[in-house]
Amino acid sequence: MKILTTIALIVALAMAGCVGAQTQSYVSDVWVADQGDGTYRNPILYSDYSDPDVCCVGLDYYMTASSFACMPGLPILHSNDLVNWSLIGHALPRMFPTETYDKPQHAKSVWAPSIRFHEGAFYIYWGDPDLGLCMVKAENPAGPWSEPVVVKAGKGLIDCCPLWDEDGQAYLVHAWAASRAQINSILTVHKMNAEGTAVIDEGRHVFDGHEDHPTMEGAKFYRQNGYYYIFAPAGGVAQGWQVVLRSRDIYGPYEDRTVLAQGATEINGPHQGAWVRTLVGQSWFIHFQEVQPYGRVVHLQPMQWQDGWPVIGEDPDGDGCGQPVLIHAMPVVGRSWPIVTPVETDEFNSGELGLQWQWNANPDIRWSIMLKDKDYLRLFALYMPDGSKSLWDVPNLLLQKFPAPSFTATTKMTLQSQERGVRAGLVVFGRSYDVLSLTPTEGKYQLEHHHCRRADRGGTESLQAKRIVDGHEIYLRVTVQEGGQCQFFYSMMDKDYVPLGDPFQAREGAWIGTKVGIFCLKSPGTRNGGYADFDWFRMSPNLD
Repeated sequence: MKILTTIALIVALAMAGCVGAQTQSYVSDVWVADQGDGTYRNPILYSDYSDPDVCCVGLDYYMTASSFACMPGLPILHSNDLVNWSLIGHALPRMFPTETYDKPQHAKSVWAPSIRFHEGAFYIYWGDPDLGLCMVKAENPAGPWSEPVVVKAGKGLIDCCPLWDEDGQAYLVHAWAASRAQINSILTVHKMNAEGTAVIDEGRHVFDGHEDHPTMEGAKFYRQNGYYYIFAPAGGVAQGWQVVLRSRDIYGPYEDRTVLAQGATEINGPHQGAWVRTLVGQSWFIHFQEVQPYGRVVHLQPMQWQDGWPVIGEDPDGDGCGQPVLIHAMPVVGRSWPIVTPVETDEFNSGELGLQWQWNANPDIRWSIMLKDKDYLRLFALYMPDGSKSLWDVPNLLLQKFPAPSFTATTKMTLQSQERGVRAGLVVFGRSYDVLSLTPTEGKYQLEHHHCRRADRGGTESLQAKRIVDGHEIYLRVTVQEGGQCQFFYSMMDKDYVPLGDPFQAREGAWIGTKVGIFCLKSPGTRNGGYADFDWFRMSPNLD
């Protein structure tokens, strides 16, 4: 009776607008999971929110995900129904130590975070494979968040999750990265202090996955009905499966069961995510699927319990191991909520960058300016770092995730420079990348398409096509077809767009999906000064 009264109170507060109001009403033109008919389609987020984890607080759900060294990091998303999500902030404005992360550090930093709500505060734990297990906390999930704390220092400590037991004792489970620690496929449990700020013992290994569940990692810790549960993926990112461990004792021995695999579906590697329990008693599982070049996109699966074990997705043969669903009835959460999606388009007229943007390293105030009385973003032309061979080494790239399997990204840009070494434009960025940029040349302006093959291995750019254009105000566009096939276009009047160069294939980054964005740079020896003004950056469906 007490539980029902509490639920009724929370529902009443939410309906009165006191709890869980969506922070924005943006709806994507290129991908919406909510079908508007009581069903949803997967992925619920066709964007690279890698290694998602979710916690439930009343009628609100909060998600975070791996951000690696893209900053700001640790995105915070909010939902009221597990399908419609909005991006409300980031928990990590910059990574530390700053002298390291002021430069691009691809594939490093924030790995597989977990988010929990405990005694009035939100906690996020993650593993930095070169630093150790880290934590930030906040009373408001939109921020501000505390300065990061290293809970346990060490190389190769990754993928951690806390659990505050019924007696108040705090624990932390984590995995190991063989690239730093020389071991993997093992899960380890530590005791923490009550504040969750420090590990206080040497820890105990509780599970060895080498025989049946290689590459076990991404552990999430729960307790229910007298059992400790550890949800952990195994088998690798692209072709893996979801394992659940259970034990009456936190240190084991743990029984294991595979509860989700690809089965007869086309959803490869369904694993690593969050078990979510709603107030009305439903269980759901949020996980990722690797879809290169789009990165790790996010799925939502129904979840049932049978004899103390979860079954995720659908189980057509009744063996206890589910397979993913593509279409399903919306979660029952007590009331209907509006359709929303993470923001993709930015008109650059609010005085602040949209939350979808990330820099290629820790941000620097010298890179850009947005004034409240102006309706553009100004990127300043800065020198490429000493020794850099390509944009792979450049920190001041302003990028966002691919938002859908097919879309068009268009920006209006004005280049304010007559120095030949200055260039600005549009980039489709990954291990290999392509650039559509404008640069002054002999009193005119030249538009250029450059390709860089294997930038992550020291590759350099090669010119694919060029064209003299009439003026320094220009509209730049890239279309992305399903599978990541891209084509650059340009226009001088925002109509009759003309292709430049051949189509090219988008390529993922280092453990992240392809990104699209803008930049302004200058070559060594170019005089100081120069900048590019971007009036807007818009996502839209492909016209064809």
